[in-house]
Amino acid sequence: MKIKYLFIHLSRLIIGAVFVFSGFVKGVDPLGTAFKLEDYFSAYGTLWASDYALALSIFLCTFEFFIGVALLFSLHIRKTAWLLLFTMSFFTLLTFYDALYSPVTDCGCFGDAIKLTNWETFYKNLVLMLPTLVVFINRKRFRPMVMPLLQNILAVAFIASFVWMSVYQYEHEPFIDFRPWKVGNRMLPDPDAEIRVYVKYQNKETGEVREYLSPNFPWNDPEWMAAWEFLDQRTEFDSDHIVHGLMAEDESGNDFTQFLLGSDAMFVIVSWDASRAPDRGWNKASALIEMLTEANQHAAILTASLPEEMDVLRRNYQLDTDVFYADGTTLKTMVRSNPGLMLFHKGFVAGKWHFNNFPGPGELDAILDGLDHFSPKKP
Repeated sequence: MKIKYLFIHLSRLIIGAVFVFSGFVKGVDPLGTAFKLEDYFSAYGTLWASDYALALSIFLCTFEFFIGVALLFSLHIRKTAWLLLFTMSFFTLLTFYDALYSPVTDCGCFGDAIKLTNWETFYKNLVLMLPTLVVFINRKRFRPMVMPLLQNILAVAFIASFVWMSVYQYEHEPFIDFRPWKVGNRMLPDPDAEIRVYVKYQNKETGEVREYLSPNFPWNDPEWMAAWEFLDQRTEFDSDHIVHGLMAEDESGNDFTQFLLGSDAMFVIVSWDASRAPDRGWNKASALIEMLTEANQHAAILTASLPEEMDVLRRNYQLDTDVFYADGTTLKTMVRSNPGLMLFHKGFVAGKWHFNNFPGPGELDAILDGLDHFSPKKP
């Protein structure tokens, strides 16, 4: 009996902890979750719902987090068990459909904290159905830890606190950043790092594929070269955490990625959709550009909007700086704020700000002084 009792309560704690973790890592980045919901709306032909993606994001994250908390603290456990069963059943069926047909490549069940394939997500849900069923079947065995009135107070407090946190994170950059573009990450290779180029060849007769560290392959043997054909090559650097996937171009298509990321101090105002950015955001961006110009600091705008749109914005808001263009999905990954600010220093992300927190004149001096002692994070 003790083993059965332990198994029942362990199931409650396990599924509760998973729901708390899943709700929290998405709730600290509600806009990122909203982007994922927009992917679903697009895949299922319900783009009209995109206007409600942010509100739905906060609601779903709060709902998931509350189920987890209610399970951990045995709050209204009988009703919670029904919510748990419904939620797990729905998402198990949804992820099974996703695994079969891949309408989206990543369900986003753990936000950017943990990436799972569609099949991995489905298998994860199948495993979690076991503790879910244990909790549901034994829902009448659980005893509340506190009296009913206190259960209600705790439930309201948890929900209100979580909603406040999510709204606050939306109005600022997420205080926990799971994305590749977090402060301290290297986005360009160290110029002194060793570079290794690997080449891949395939035998024309047997189909055998071999990979060689260049130039350690028989490139000067005519017979060998006649029997093998080049397939692909890849590059490795002896440097930590190099990843960006960014291609920043000017209006003529010239590549300025190295210029933006590799400068000593480059302040980049990022706007993945300039037309959706609020007036107060562009007004703050204009004031920031003016301040940086007076301080003889480099500034640029990086956007996915059309050049014609940016010409209008530059006139309306006096955005007197260079404009470069990049993929909107990449820009959404870089910074959630629209517009937002990023500071790049010799290939590293040295700072990131929501437009509500753009630095002022006094802060700018401290930021620039800090670059002399900038210490990047290890991956």
